Amino acid sequence: MSTSVTMRRSWQGLALLLLPLTASAASLDGATLSPLWALPFAGILLSIAIVPLIAPHAWHAHFGKISAAWALVFLVPFALRFGTQAAFATFVHAMLEEYVPFIILLTALFTVAGGICLHGDLHGSPRLNTGLLALGTVLASIMGTTGAAMLLIRPLLRANEHCRHVVHRVVFFIFLVANAGGSLSPLGDPPLFLGFLNGVSFFWTTVHLAAPTLFICVVLLALFYVLDRYYFAKEEVVHRSEVKTPLRVEGKINFVLLAAVVALVLMSGLWKPGIEFDVFGTHVGLQNVVRDALLVVVTLLSLILTPKSARAGNAFNWAPIEEVAKLFAAIFVTIAPVIMILRAGADGAFAGIVHMVTDSSGKPIDIAYFWATGLLSSFLDNAPTYLVFFNLAGGDAPTLMTTGASTLAAISAGAVFMGANSYIGNAPNFMVKAIAESRGIVMPGFFAYVGWSTVILLPLFLLTGWLFF
Repeated sequence: MSTSVTMRRSWQGLALLLLPLTASAASLDGATLSPLWALPFAGILLSIAIVPLIAPHAWHAHFGKISAAWALVFLVPFALRFGTQAAFATFVHAMLEEYVPFIILLTALFTVAGGICLHGDLHGSPRLNTGLLALGTVLASIMGTTGAAMLLIRPLLRANEHCRHVVHRVVFFIFLVANAGGSLSPLGDPPLFLGFLNGVSFFWTTVHLAAPTLFICVVLLALFYVLDRYYFAKEEVVHRSEVKTPLRVEGKINFVLLAAVVALVLMSGLWKPGIEFDVFGTHVGLQNVVRDALLVVVTLLSLILTPKSARAGNAFNWAPIEEVAKLFAAIFVTIAPVIMILRAGADGAFAGIVHMVTDSSGKPIDIAYFWATGLLSSFLDNAPTYLVFFNLAGGDAPTLMTTGASTLAAISAGAVFMGANSYIGNAPNFMVKAIAESRGIVMPGFFAYVGWSTVILLPLFLLTGWLFF
């Protein structure tokens, strides 16, 4: 008998009506699915990319309804074709396996970081600005790109509020703090947390992405310092008040709560009691239930214990996380058939993609995975894109961490680094842009920002791919 004890929980009543559900969900072969099942997934991602540009007011008023509509565009035909039980099983799996833990962690980091407020005078200078970006880059892998960005973007903007040239500071902040800096742990960026949920060990990326991360971040910080010195020299001298407000941190309890978030994620990766709950065909480990429940507790404690003045000083509100929650619910539902097809490999409808990233002998081409994952992450959001290529590479974490380590590193690096190529590549990009604009900064439009990333990031990624993949 196995030492692992599996506990099956049968939900009486409704569960009896759905008794065949597990079998119907498990027996669905991705090789039999048409590529048309990927249209709802493409639809929600294209909606995120295009609708805010052509109808911004309608998007901000109805993005939740648009997201729900795309989810239904997939679920209703899927239920008609394969049965309501298979559709319900697919929905439950998408929610419990990935979406719920993903959004709970993101909400915890967003809430805890939003309760830490830095007060006092910071006078912007090339050295200070570069230091703030470097600090945020380091913190991004500890408290997440969302947490680090929300913590430091306001102090950076306040320190440079008398400057005319601020856009480049926000753009490089997105490059470094909201993206590249989060590549060293599952806490850092949503794609890596999805990998963690699918079995990638906590410190795997710390070891395997350390070299390319250090290279990219050092180069970007050096470029920023040079550019910031150039613009700083063009600024008019502003006479500041001789009265200086000393620096102080409000909401310090959130540092303790942040440590609790890190400990809980580590716990769920290290503690394997072998106890699972069968929820309509989806197996949920006890360690994940405990982690998510305690993360909710941490979030509530942050709301209760943080002084209201700290959140007021950060202009804290729920709008950014609300948008992410609604959009990603639809993304995780509609990506389900895409993953099924990709798991079928060369036998599935996306065999062309398989051939593009593998050689004639079937061996993965790491540089192709790096660029394919990265370029799609630039415009389709890096979290679901990572999941797509993770499954395309086999979807088996123990194998990918060992014999497929270089391929998994290429997928991880492409998703995290190139999420900076556009505003829609990573959720914190949106948030940073919105905060900057709320302070009167005229940020580049979608294509203007892509121009920045094309000039600065793409040559750097070409060099990174040649050196490491």
